Amino acid sequence: MAKKILMLAGDFVEDYEVMVPFQALQAVGFEVHAVCPDKKSGENVATAIHDFIGFQTYAELRGHNFTLNASFDKINPEDYDGLYICGGRAPEYIRLNAKVISYTQHFFEKNKPVAAICHGIQILTAADVVKGRTLTAYPAVGPDIVRAGGTWKDIPVTDAITEGNLTTSPAWPGHPAILKEFFKLLGVSIAGI
Repeated sequence: MAKKILMLAGDFVEDYEVMVPFQALQAVGFEVHAVCPDKKSGENVATAIHDFIGFQTYAELRGHNFTLNASFDKINPEDYDGLYICGGRAPEYIRLNAKVISYTQHFFEKNKPVAAICHGIQILTAADVVKGRTLTAYPAVGPDIVRAGGTWKDIPVTDAITEGNLTTSPAWPGHPAILKEFFKLLGVSIAGI
């Protein structure tokens, strides 16, 4: 039986940060359920494309529609082997949902693998699970990590940090690193491909 991954997303999730891990995890045999509070399987979330095009911060452009394949109100975190938290704009508001917080806390209480990228770390700080941990995020989220009792590390955007059951990366250029670390946490090794 394939290991099951719960993926948290929402409207204006970063386009690459939802589609790339969703497809990569499926490609290596995981069953991935992408969900959003108040949405059902078959409904879409709008994505945003974040890029640096000469401004002091990233530009936000409308991306693709991403189709959810599970209903948020029907999931049970006990049924999942790992949690993947996407970045973009979505974590700012889905962290206000009490079930998002309790589901996230479940993965830490049970020491199950968790991956969070970019602004996805906002869900971790809201869930009060970063205290005493070293992690990374998009730099604007760094102060949130520190206020929540964690240590923020500014690392190259292509890298990831893993501590215990948690792996984090600053943004989508870190997909190879964070996915490699998440696979390890899930007990999967890929060689010779």
